[in-house]
Amino acid sequence: MLYLHDVWVNWFEGEENGYNVCPFHEWRRDDVIELLDQVPLLYVDTLLYDYIENDLAELPQTLLNDVYQKGILRKNHERIQLDYCFVVTDGKGILAVDTIGYTLPIRKSRLIPRQEQLVYDMIVGHEPVSYHFEKNAKPKEYHILSPSPECMQGLTRRERQLKQLLFMALDQLYSSKNTAEVRYWYTEWSPEKYEQIQFMDFDLVWERLYEETKTGWSEKHEQLCENLIKGQPFFEKLWELEHNEKSELM
Repeated sequence: MLYLHDVWVNWFEGEENGYNVCPFHEWRRDDVIELLDQVPLLYVDTLLYDYIENDLAELPQTLLNDVYQKGILRKNHERIQLDYCFVVTDGKGILAVDTIGYTLPIRKSRLIPRQEQLVYDMIVGHEPVSYHFEKNAKPKEYHILSPSPECMQGLTRRERQLKQLLFMALDQLYSSKNTAEVRYWYTEWSPEKYEQIQFMDFDLVWERLYEETKTGWSEKHEQLCENLIKGQPFFEKLWELEHNEKSELM
């Protein structure tokens, strides 16, 4: 088995979509970075890699057996054995995984560029290991609280976070079933459509608003998000975290 040593990881917990496992250039100074003293490296086929990267489903038992207690975390001069921790690659993407003792890929991290290059170098001359796993026959379903990768394409970490916040607010707006309110927000988004909006029913207005905000990210999106969440402490706290991040970057 191949092993990596001294691997810096920035765990993103409970992420079922790979686009939320941020690459090294998006790591922040307040992220908690850990050091893996030793971690097994698995070279697998793209089907299994995608399954691990973009889902929170059961890992193959044979894979878990192969990596059992072979990953070691270094913390405060201690070496802590981890039950199921490994780095996986299909030769294109690379991901560190820690199940925190479960059989699901609960925590995921990208690697720093130097370690990524080392992974690519190490698998030269090796063939991918084949692990049997039960892939869901149905394609993965995306929805407003788990947007498709296309919705997040080309966005920065901050923009992705704010877009997910906007979608959470829109989902809450849908739950309200308040026609006047949803017409108001669609008019804020598209004031030139004011007259026709007044004759649309709730479902049509909300669907149009969702469909038109789904693509990209802009100042217009940001303004709508900020206005939608006003007076909602939980959403405002999430907004503030990302707004402060922008201030620090500037």
